[in-house]
Amino acid sequence: MMSKDIVLAFSGGLDTSFCIPYLQERGWAVHTVFADTGGVDAEERAYIEARAKELKAASHVTVDGGPAIWNGFVKPFVWAGEGYQGQYPLLVSDRYLIVDAALKRCAELGTKVIAHGCTGMGNDQVRFDLAVKAQGDYEIVAPIREIQKEHTEVRAYEQKYLEAKGFGVRAKQKAYTINENLLGLTMSGGEIDRWQAPGEGAVGWCKPRSEWPSKPLRLKLSFVNGEAVALDGEKMEGHKLLAKLNSLLAQYGVGRGIYTGDTTIGLKGRIIFEAPGLTTLLAAHRALEEAVLTKQQNRFKPDVARKWVELVYEGFFHDPLKTDLEAFLASSQSTVNGDVVLETSGGLVTAVAIESKHILNAKGATYAQAADWGVAEAEGFIKLFGMSSTLWAEVNR
Repeated sequence: MMSKDIVLAFSGGLDTSFCIPYLQERGWAVHTVFADTGGVDAEERAYIEARAKELKAASHVTVDGGPAIWNGFVKPFVWAGEGYQGQYPLLVSDRYLIVDAALKRCAELGTKVIAHGCTGMGNDQVRFDLAVKAQGDYEIVAPIREIQKEHTEVRAYEQKYLEAKGFGVRAKQKAYTINENLLGLTMSGGEIDRWQAPGEGAVGWCKPRSEWPSKPLRLKLSFVNGEAVALDGEKMEGHKLLAKLNSLLAQYGVGRGIYTGDTTIGLKGRIIFEAPGLTTLLAAHRALEEAVLTKQQNRFKPDVARKWVELVYEGFFHDPLKTDLEAFLASSQSTVNGDVVLETSGGLVTAVAIESKHILNAKGATYAQAADWGVAEAEGFIKLFGMSSTLWAEVNR
């Protein structure tokens, strides 16, 4: 009997390594896809490719996910300018680009069957499944969810299964679960899950205060239509610019936070997150946007942003409403052009200077300093502006 082709989103970790022989036993020819979204170095990337070969994957491809993650997520996220529940910068949004890479491979192989290594316990399964369902009539196979029906100690079972088949399991004794990609880093487990103060071992990219450089860092970001296109005058591709910001700002501890969120599956989720580059982009973009958009735009945009962020967080990456909201966000960016100078001494990054031809600066007036209207005009404005409240006070004294 000829094996049927299935594409597996593959990371080389325990879960997806288990998936290969598990699926092969069920008659599948397993084609693995690793979408490199910036969370691994060259050595790890080589390990993932070797691991797929060791596990006898029918084929393996590695995809550079940097450009896709910038264009598909970072640009509209910065335009929106809001984290989930006002804090979390959606650092797992690379999952959608991983799905895209896997579906592209499905098309190349002529199969409509896709597999992933998500468990039945978290949000990622929702993101993967909904992203697949929105893009066609595919069969989704989730081996880890399947074995959870029969085994409570899932990871221990996976390890024994692989070892019984002669495959080694890389030892990764970690106190925390850490996820990294171009967008940033998240950390959970241990005392973090218990709502306690993080221990000394809860270390990611961001340097602790004792290791911050003594000299403040100053840099300039240039924007065109709301998109960062240059750093300190040097034009570069978006994903490379973000990687550079991550490297620079992590040295000053910028972008680290502790957050408890309402997850898609209904539980409370507490994590440490680190997003030096995204935090810097958001600070610069907001400073420029506040100066060039109208009052009504600046007031309304956060409502759109919150809904866009909720859709992306909960798995509705391909919902038509998300596309509709992005059309508004893109329209709002036509005048978000200029340079923003940022500075940090550590911990926080602040926009200290803005240069743009679109700043809404009145020629004859400066707030609280000078005006090109008279006293009578000011008094008349106040009278009419406050008419309703004034009448209420007079009637109900």
